[in-house]
Amino acid sequence: MRNHRLVVSAAFIAAGLALVQVPASAAEGPDKPAAPAKPAPAKPVAPGQAKAGTAAKAATTSAGEKFHSPADRTVRTTLPGAGNKAAADHPGLSVEIAGESWSAHRLGLATKITGPDADLDVVVDWGDGTTEKTSVKGTEEVYHDHVYAEVGEYVVKVTVTDVANGIQAANQITFVTGGSKFTPHAPTRLLDTRNGTGTKAGKVAGRGTTRVQVAGNSGIPAGATAVVLNVTVTNTTDGGHVAVYPGKGSRPDTSNLNYTAGQSVPNLVIVPVGADGSVELFNGGWSPVDLIADVTGYFTRTAAGGYTSITPTRFVDTREGLGTAKGRLAGRGTFTTQIDGLKGVPKGITAVALNVTVTNPAEAGHLSVFPGGGQTPTASSLNFAAGQTVANSVIVPVGPDGRISVFNGAWAGADVIVDVVGHYGKGSKAALRTISPWRAIDTRDTEAWPGRLPARGYFSQWFAPEPEGVEAFVFNTTVTNTADDGFLSVAPSPLPWEENTDPNAPKPPRPVSSALNWTKGATVPNLVQTGVGEYGIINFWNQGWKDADLIVDVFGIYETN
Repeated sequence: MRNHRLVVSAAFIAAGLALVQVPASAAEGPDKPAAPAKPAPAKPVAPGQAKAGTAAKAATTSAGEKFHSPADRTVRTTLPGAGNKAAADHPGLSVEIAGESWSAHRLGLATKITGPDADLDVVVDWGDGTTEKTSVKGTEEVYHDHVYAEVGEYVVKVTVTDVANGIQAANQITFVTGGSKFTPHAPTRLLDTRNGTGTKAGKVAGRGTTRVQVAGNSGIPAGATAVVLNVTVTNTTDGGHVAVYPGKGSRPDTSNLNYTAGQSVPNLVIVPVGADGSVELFNGGWSPVDLIADVTGYFTRTAAGGYTSITPTRFVDTREGLGTAKGRLAGRGTFTTQIDGLKGVPKGITAVALNVTVTNPAEAGHLSVFPGGGQTPTASSLNFAAGQTVANSVIVPVGPDGRISVFNGAWAGADVIVDVVGHYGKGSKAALRTISPWRAIDTRDTEAWPGRLPARGYFSQWFAPEPEGVEAFVFNTTVTNTADDGFLSVAPSPLPWEENTDPNAPKPPRPVSSALNWTKGATVPNLVQTGVGEYGIINFWNQGWKDADLIVDVFGIYETN
């Protein structure tokens, strides 16, 4: 039995704002990654529980967006009826505003007022039709906190009134919420280096990049803050990894997918859009590869669709006849299945977040998932080889009747499994706040982690000590150094931390859905969107019979406040 360390960010506890950075590549690339920062150790939990520890909410918090208007921008006016008094003759009244946003909808505002020793009335106009009033005396600093009902851009104005001296002073900032909401997009190919779609034709060189324009392309608006891409690497002759990041931005040390020679590997990516409206794709291998990117949606700071997470729920399993006819989906065949109005998914959603798995395929091919009743796209959702079991996250619009369709692009049959993990729509409030990718778990780091993810066991990680307002996390999970076949399940813990650390407490129920599947010796990534449950703790289950290494990178957080 293993003891597992409790990993706590001391800086977070002190300030509530820290981000612990642990740079590394999900599979060690050609150059050795920098040594990871050492988290503060704490008492290990009791043996036999296979627990990891807490990344704390700090793990999801990058540097907050800051907004500032200095005191010299104060506009002073004379109040009506103030006689001959003029603003210039006033003994001095100025307003300095500093705002900071650490969540999707929230603004923390600090107002520094410099004025005479007199009673002053302070009014904050939040720009959304609401105001907040308070009173101070003379020079003082006041603080306000506001949660916007909807994402967007707001002009926040602070007005200070000195009635006794007949003077009013005002200052303002333009605040942009940290969160964005989702608009689905019919699966569309934006990049294909094999034929020159979105870039010049030809493989991406080893350690090289290619850039694809997102904003303004295929109906994606200029104000897009992030994009959902299904990225596929193919025609590989050696091993490596791919990292996707904002155009003209700094390349992260994390990866989005890993590949070996001869593999075609897809993975869903949610990535911020660069200031120029593009995203970069980096080939972390030494040999050239082809890259493909298909868009299925984008995020903007407009009143689009929010996100609601659900416990992963199986909607389709062709092996059992669940959600469609029993038996393999025929080669070049399609099935359509109902999503909204079933199993807790409400009517009127615009898109659905899925984990789609293909198993028992008779030959190589691909699956395409698209809105029910729509035209089969050229974009693929996942690729597979004969006999392979492959899972991939998919975010796809639903048809007008709330259905989705799945097309088998192979010429022979394959079994298909569809698990729903969440849905988007105007009835959902949670907005996405993307962050700089942050490594929360890497069991290969033996100094920070006490061992591999144990066979038939799990790690618990405390991501949201205060889960209120936190809807879900966006992870990229990778399993590597695998000794046998298996699959990974990710789900919120139904137990509080006290029971997680109690060796005599019952273990939580084993999930039935899979987040990714692997074969012996394979390195497999997959994007995972998971809710935090009542306690903010997330369990990572090794459903295989041999230990494996687990890497978890945090890419974003859905928040309702």
